[in-house]
Amino acid sequence: HTGKTPPCAEALIKAQVSRVVIAGLDPNPKVAGRGVRLLLDAGIKVSVGVCTEQAEQLNLGFLKSMRTQMPYVRLKIASSLDGRTAMASGESKWITGSAAREDVQQLRALSGAIITGSQTIIKDNPSLNVRSTQLGVDIEQIPQPKVVVLDRRQRLKGSDYKVLQNEQTLLWADNDLKTLLHSLVVEHDIHDVLIEAGSKVSGSFIEAGLVDELIVYQAPCVLGHEAQPMLTMTVNRLSSQRRFKLAHCSQIGTDIKLNFVANAS
Repeated sequence: HTGKTPPCAEALIKAQVSRVVIAGLDPNPKVAGRGVRLLLDAGIKVSVGVCTEQAEQLNLGFLKSMRTQMPYVRLKIASSLDGRTAMASGESKWITGSAAREDVQQLRALSGAIITGSQTIIKDNPSLNVRSTQLGVDIEQIPQPKVVVLDRRQRLKGSDYKVLQNEQTLLWADNDLKTLLHSLVVEHDIHDVLIEAGSKVSGSFIEAGLVDELIVYQAPCVLGHEAQPMLTMTVNRLSSQRRFKLAHCSQIGTDIKLNFVANAS
């Protein structure tokens, strides 16, 4: 299969390698194991299934999009110890420290798209781009994620906010979040999505069951009950709660980074 790059099987045969070790088979139906057959027919020894779990962790977005036509969705939230993200006035710069904000740059670099809400654009006017110089590669070599703004009331039309100065920015006025995610895969070839938004947009994705990984940067501070919550969503019964599993916990500067993955339904 020739996509963005030529078939690797042909290159390996041409290089006359004696053995190929493969972590897992490509789920792309256009491939369907044909590369392995080519290698075997050429007399090359092939081992499949080595370090499969590690390889899948490195390719979560690609694998999910090939299997389900939906991207791998990460939701990032910065909060206080009492689960607050901003003061009642909206003031939020900065709850977490510089190390946590630098870590977010890596999340952006992993993402093909960043989804946010119109209220975040109006309030903060963020760039939502990758701008770190500490990623180990030249910033010019890192593809910038596509910014998608949920603008159901079309409040941003004709405005000059930073993200709108990029012609690739997509304004989405539809309420159907699942359709949006599907379209990012089939129309834009995007496999990994990062949500950086306020409590309403973040809550709507969790409420719809569309978040694969929840990443919380928790600062060692308390903002009080009048401050804004992490999520705005409705849960009427305890049985309707959305549960996540803690996958990893680490200290980032003065903050704690918590990685949760969605429980399989």
